[in-house]
Amino acid sequence: MPASSISLREQMLRRRPVTGAPVAYGASDHLKRSINTFQLTMFGVGSTVGTGIFFVLAEAVPQAGPSVIVSFVIAGIAAGLAAICYAELASAVPVSGSSYSYAYTTLGEAVAMGVAACLLLEYGVATAAVAVGWSGYVNKLLNNLFGFHLPHAISAAPWADQPGAETGYVNLPAVVLIAMCAALLIRGVSESATVNAIMVLIKLGVLAMFVIIAFTAFDANNFKDFAPFGVAGIGSAAGTIFFSYIGLDAVSTAGDEVKDPQTTMPRALIAALIVVTSVYVLVALSALCTQPWRDFAAQQDAGLATILDKVTHGMWASTILSAGAVISIFTVTLVTLYGQTRILFAMGRDGLLPSRFAAVNPRTMTPVTNTVIVAIAAALLAALVPLDKLADMVSIGTLTAFIIVSIGVIVLRVREPDLPRAFKVPGYPVTPALSVLACGYILASLHWYTWIAFSGWVTAALIFYLVWGRRHSALNPPAEETP
Repeated sequence: MPASSISLREQMLRRRPVTGAPVAYGASDHLKRSINTFQLTMFGVGSTVGTGIFFVLAEAVPQAGPSVIVSFVIAGIAAGLAAICYAELASAVPVSGSSYSYAYTTLGEAVAMGVAACLLLEYGVATAAVAVGWSGYVNKLLNNLFGFHLPHAISAAPWADQPGAETGYVNLPAVVLIAMCAALLIRGVSESATVNAIMVLIKLGVLAMFVIIAFTAFDANNFKDFAPFGVAGIGSAAGTIFFSYIGLDAVSTAGDEVKDPQTTMPRALIAALIVVTSVYVLVALSALCTQPWRDFAAQQDAGLATILDKVTHGMWASTILSAGAVISIFTVTLVTLYGQTRILFAMGRDGLLPSRFAAVNPRTMTPVTNTVIVAIAAALLAALVPLDKLADMVSIGTLTAFIIVSIGVIVLRVREPDLPRAFKVPGYPVTPALSVLACGYILASLHWYTWIAFSGWVTAALIFYLVWGRRHSALNPPAEETP
């Protein structure tokens, strides 16, 4: 087919084949399959449990008061509906790239590029945001163990997260964390999955300890004035909380590295969702029962550890919690960093980014250059931007991706009804429709400035596609690609 016969509209709407898709020149077309069901489930739990509890709880409670528990449930329902849709597409399109690859297969190239922009935003910003919160627990642990903490100048961003708050020069612990995670990912995905699984088990044990201790200080009076900001507050908090559910998307980025992906990925998605939602509700409920909801606003750094100090009137429990947080929150950064590198790998494989992003080291079978670039970008964000400026940007990207996946289930059922699917969405087509509505409700609750920043980012990505990506797509006939 000559290049002139392909119109811009046809380019934007063309879809990547489920099987036998072409690969961009110079790109690798596969990664090493070494992850089993348990390891993949721990990927989802590892990148989800932690952000919503260790960090975002202190951001969300001031928005909704005690009714933040309802916000967690709403976010969990929306994520659950989307996770079921992910499970079907993961069984039908078992490749790296998550919702980017699913959108490319179902809705076309231009939509896939827009979804890729959402994913790059959510993973890059999530990595930075979690690293920022991690540094607060490092300081808490150092203070408990040795009686000192890192100078504010090297443990805080130069921008204040609240009016009048003290600023620093650079968040050095956040940068160090990202560098350690990048080094592990470069070493190999099998090693990364093993380390992640061990740290997730530590994390769950530490949170179980928190729940048990916190419930010893249960005070029903702390739940009075249950919804001080009404429905709007509940929705706003749900939007902030949704930041943490990125881990469910991260599971589906491992499509090229999972053993028996058609069955492993749906099982891991559902198992991770059940564990995550249960832990979130238990920890939020136990934390709220210990103190008035207004106190959470002043506990941005190491909030759960501070609660344990009050309950136990000592530092032993908060020291254990802080140590567990420092160790296990490593997993959140590890998996979100991993997710972004695999999105970029998929885009390089498809020709929508330079093929260098899909170049794989022949010894480790990992995209080394890709990982280094992602680590540098995330480290700069973590070093210079405070946590509250980052969380909502992750939520909007995650929610948009979830909506696209839910729509993609319907589209693929119509276009390829006979495609083998190891898992099918129950209650189709009602379940995907409810997923779209639930995610749309939370999207509508996000701040207007988040929408402006997000729109600018997606617009920039689409301009890049029109100028460069469509001309280098692996779906182009050989005569069409321009040098």
